Amino acid sequence: MTTREMHKTGTYEEWLAARLELLKAEKELTRHSDEVAQMRRELPWVRIEKEYHFDTDEGSAALANLFQARSQLLVYHFMFGPDFVAGCPSCTSIANGFNGIIADLAAHDVTLWAVSRAPLKKLQTYKHQKGWTFPWASSFSSDFNFDFHASFTEQQQSEGADYNFRRDDPVMNAGRAGSPSSGPARMAAVTGTDVGTYTREREGMSAFVIEDSVIYHTYSTYARGVDAIWAKYQWLDRAPKGRKGRTRDRTATGTVEASRGRS
Repeated sequence: MTTREMHKTGTYEEWLAARLELLKAEKELTRHSDEVAQMRRELPWVRIEKEYHFDTDEGSAALANLFQARSQLLVYHFMFGPDFVAGCPSCTSIANGFNGIIADLAAHDVTLWAVSRAPLKKLQTYKHQKGWTFPWASSFSSDFNFDFHASFTEQQQSEGADYNFRRDDPVMNAGRAGSPSSGPARMAAVTGTDVGTYTREREGMSAFVIEDSVIYHTYSTYARGVDAIWAKYQWLDRAPKGRKGRTRDRTATGTVEASRGRS
């Protein structure tokens, strides 16, 4: 049975009536989104007391240097661990949208970086392969990823660790159990690792502000929290078949994303 045969059809008048009802819901969602954004901005700022250093294309850099003379810093926690041979497919899909927004964010006094634990050389090679120009730093020699809950030790994984502010994350549990579950296992294979190694790195983003030479952490989000910055999904949510639509071009990335079990 085709999608058209399964989906209801109707007249333009029926469509318009349904669309107007949907418009009410969309407007309510927009208002609620504005309220949530305000709550996000009103979170207390937490002063960063620890020194963090990163390897960048320009050499060693402190966290303050990543701001690049702007007052706001957004960091995407890109899943690319020291043992990975390639970046996480989902993170790769998200990062594909970074090049075009760097200048626009800079015009709003915001600098965007990707940060991963893999050595800089690996990141540079992968970045060149993808044709990316956005800044990407290695935190290999610092605790940055661990402190901001985007990386975990084997002990944390085995004992259970908070991710996305809770301990019942399904992907983390899969890594702790060494489960061959299809989503994490297939994603791990793309990165050249096993499930445990793959799931010790996690996706997320964190925001920082600098005032009077003092850096503050203002916000972090993980798992489904990064959907909003995943440009592909914002388009797919408006496509007739949504996120689950598939064509004959079932790339490795597209296939494994559907079964990743992100929460």
